[in-house]
Amino acid sequence: MRLRSPAFASSLILALAAPGMASAEAPPAIAGEAIRADVGFLADDLLEGRDAGTRGYDVAARYVAARFETLGLQQAVPDSWYQPVTLAVAQLDGGTTPSLTIGGKRFTDDVAIGAFGRELRQRLSGRAVFVGYGLKSDREKIDDYAGLDLHGKYAVALAGSPVGMPSEIGAHLAAEKSFAAQEAGAIGLITIPSDALLARTPWEKLRERAQSPTVSWLDREGQPFVRAPGIRGTAYANAAAAEALLAGSGRSLATLRAQAAKKGGRPRGFALKPTVQLDRASSVATAPSRNVLAVLPGSDPALKGEYVLLMAHLDHLGIKDSAKGPDKIYNGAMDNASGVATMLAVAKAFAESRERPKRSILFAAVTAEEDGLLGSEFLARNPVLPAGAKLVGVINLDMPILTYDFQDVVAFGAEHSTLGPIVAKAAKAEGVSLSPDPLPAEGLFTRSDHYRFVQQGIPAVFLMTGFAGPGKEAFEHFLKTDYHQPSDQMSLPFRWDAAAKFAKVNYAIAREIADEPDAPRWYEGDFFGDAFAPDAPRAARP
Repeated sequence: MRLRSPAFASSLILALAAPGMASAEAPPAIAGEAIRADVGFLADDLLEGRDAGTRGYDVAARYVAARFETLGLQQAVPDSWYQPVTLAVAQLDGGTTPSLTIGGKRFTDDVAIGAFGRELRQRLSGRAVFVGYGLKSDREKIDDYAGLDLHGKYAVALAGSPVGMPSEIGAHLAAEKSFAAQEAGAIGLITIPSDALLARTPWEKLRERAQSPTVSWLDREGQPFVRAPGIRGTAYANAAAAEALLAGSGRSLATLRAQAAKKGGRPRGFALKPTVQLDRASSVATAPSRNVLAVLPGSDPALKGEYVLLMAHLDHLGIKDSAKGPDKIYNGAMDNASGVATMLAVAKAFAESRERPKRSILFAAVTAEEDGLLGSEFLARNPVLPAGAKLVGVINLDMPILTYDFQDVVAFGAEHSTLGPIVAKAAKAEGVSLSPDPLPAEGLFTRSDHYRFVQQGIPAVFLMTGFAGPGKEAFEHFLKTDYHQPSDQMSLPFRWDAAAKFAKVNYAIAREIADEPDAPRWYEGDFFGDAFAPDAPRAARP
């Protein structure tokens, strides 16, 4: 799972209220011991942390494929359980130091520059324009590029989105800044970290992240995939480097940050005086990986061409010599062996059910989530469904905390589509409630694998155990002590009865979606439906 920082965990929930009815089918027999066996194998030291592109991940993928085959599921890819994904791993050349030269002065310390696999030896020069937050949305009537000439220039933008903007909208628009800059004709994007970003992530941590390998996949032309290929140069500029960008403009970094810190503060754009030059050298290596896919065909001739996707990411962080203490293996028991094991338990319940679901179910254990939601984006952009079939809804399982007897679940994204009442109905039938999101500022709906399908116009929810009772304390404790640490392993105090309960809830939700007469629909006026599926049928918001 990808989170900004453990600091946000002090509140995380979500919910809707909806009347519930029990399904006509008897509850599935799901055993916590079976889930324990799956988590135990996937989180074993022998798999070396399941880093995408490594032997450990491949062993995990083979295990999941064998489980699919044992259950009698069908292959989604002809003659294979796998969708190949060739990862491209770009690293900065250790013999050179990346830099920004601004107005003739070279900066290496107050900038953060990552590798770029599409141009291994790069020198990219141009004028620059400050573009405020660098946001653009016709629906929200926002255009930070209005009246500015960006052709062949660098866009210089503040990090994030305006204070007070609805969180999920702000998170989406912030993630799309490269597209906005590309559309305006820019060749590069330089980000100035805001006070809020630096409070969450210290500057040295931003630099460390930028210097880590940049992972993508090889596209059809054999190039590392980039979502906005027109943006050839990206960097962060802080402190003296940011002040150098503003030299001669009559504005200071402190003034812009102070304006941005106010609710609704939106610094306006203006042309900058200095010329900017980015220099860096990179190398690229490739590593084969794969998504693991299986299908349970639907039973209704009219609906079996509609697919419900149940997914979980299979990868974790591998082995890191930088880990504190003697244990260097990041086993990822909770993140996300628990999600994969839940998916396998649900697949088994469906396979053994006397009543096949009306719609078809696609099960996916995807690669490289920890590298930027890569396996899910590859699957979303390279669908495996038969001709004429379509994906109608997505359930994503990512890092359910299974150390307590949860009484509620979190369903991020439920309020955007008719998946909300469907989820509420199914969960209530299992004696579990949904709870409202206490941290809307984090925009969590936009930050896990399901979102790559939302970007293709598909309604989706992201499911986790909830915060009622001991849930909030359990989640915060995990984030503080075990999230992305070697301690995320089988020695955690798992409650396997809770694991079975979570799988039953997810089975009920998937069953409800698969058997509903109508496919999930975005609500009228919903931001994500309007942004990604403007022509799709709508439902009135309850």
